[in-house]
Amino acid sequence: MAESRPSIKLNFLLSTAYQVLLIILPFITAPYFSRVLTPDGIGINSYTTSYQTYFSMLAALGTMSYGTREIARARDDLERRSRLFWEIELMTVITSLIALAAWVVFILFIPRYKTFYMVLSMGILATMFDISWFFNGLEQFKFTVTRNAVFKILGVICLFLFVRRKEDLLLYTAILTASTLAGSISMWFYVGRFTTKVDFRTLKIRPHFRETLIYFVPSIATSVYTVLDKILIGAITQNTQESGFYEQTTKMINMMKALTFTSLNNVLGARISYLFEGKKYEEIRGRIRMSINYILFMGVGICFGLIGVAGRFAPLFYGEDYARVGDMLMLMSPIVLIIGISNCLGSQYYTPSGKRSLSARFIVAGSITNLCLNVLLIPRFMGMGAIAASLIAETLITALYLRYCSGYLTLSVLAEDGWKKLAAGALMLLVIRFMDPHLGSNLIAVLLEVPVGGAIYLILLYLMRDSFMKDFIMGRILGGLIRKLKRKGNRS
Repeated sequence: MAESRPSIKLNFLLSTAYQVLLIILPFITAPYFSRVLTPDGIGINSYTTSYQTYFSMLAALGTMSYGTREIARARDDLERRSRLFWEIELMTVITSLIALAAWVVFILFIPRYKTFYMVLSMGILATMFDISWFFNGLEQFKFTVTRNAVFKILGVICLFLFVRRKEDLLLYTAILTASTLAGSISMWFYVGRFTTKVDFRTLKIRPHFRETLIYFVPSIATSVYTVLDKILIGAITQNTQESGFYEQTTKMINMMKALTFTSLNNVLGARISYLFEGKKYEEIRGRIRMSINYILFMGVGICFGLIGVAGRFAPLFYGEDYARVGDMLMLMSPIVLIIGISNCLGSQYYTPSGKRSLSARFIVAGSITNLCLNVLLIPRFMGMGAIAASLIAETLITALYLRYCSGYLTLSVLAEDGWKKLAAGALMLLVIRFMDPHLGSNLIAVLLEVPVGGAIYLILLYLMRDSFMKDFIMGRILGGLIRKLKRKGNRS
């Protein structure tokens, strides 16, 4: 079967649609399940899943980034990419089996929540069968997006059908994990379209172990402030409610990160790996500049918007028991913008250019900083201490990324593209703060503050002739739409 030519526009739309789905589904489920399972139940799920995440990272061993880059480089060579696919996947099977064996030992020696850990074994199997890196490298996002979306939706339907009480927490965990496993398995039905037969006796797996370790180290280091912080909050505070508050906060921030940069970097990371292979450096610079302008546009708006509405939004959305989540969201909101910049450089410069080992050093430095601050701050400030530690660590990493990115992104570019957005965001926040005391219920406040704040942000950027607003939104999007309408009018 002939392969379709990868389209950045289509892939970006598909990836964005999937990220929007990942945002919409929690908006549908969180208000109900946060109340049904209570902060304690959410905290137990967060605590146990955090342990399983470490074993899944051992199983993956950096395959997602490494596999995507290698397949992207071999995209035009059917035989080479087929060999790469089986070599990398067989390596993942080996590491996953090792991780499963270690997981069984862990379960045997940890009596608390043992049943939850047994159910979460499916998460490690999901990692073993996950070949989304292969389709991402080929820029065939329709396969990963559509299949994962279907099983995410089916999982949500099952949650609403079967999870009715706090005592259904184990079933809640099982459904979430099983839907992920099913999504991973479903992608195997399409491998044959993009690979050819290979002689398994000639495959060389060992070289990939060495290469993926370069990607594994930053994954483990990053986990200090994405996974270990949850474990430390639970272990140090012995407060499952605080774990639940922190879990809901990080989930919301992760949704905002997905909206800001995840889909963009997923699509352009593979394309820029292909461009580096062709030594098209000026095109790479242009794409990074475009990406960072988009990230600043979204990140600044989300950061100031969250600060403005979080206090009203959290108790309205999650329930009155979750008022503390509002304070956590306000403190954590700048991380969307900070990580947006570093993630752009990591996905579009360091990984595609083969400098992952350099970026790994920066991430390790940030993780050590974060771990030390977590140990110091969590005993006194609990979840707030973990958030402060993450903000400081992520700022350090972003600064290092900017310093050593060979001029692909500079502070002057950030200032030039960002100052108008910062000014518009600050003014938007002032207007929201002015409105807030005059509004009654949380529902009315959120329904008014979100659209009014968003409109003010866009209008101010238009009046200040911001480059992203002028060139992309007014030029490409609205301008393109107007041109299409004119052409249709002329034909009629």
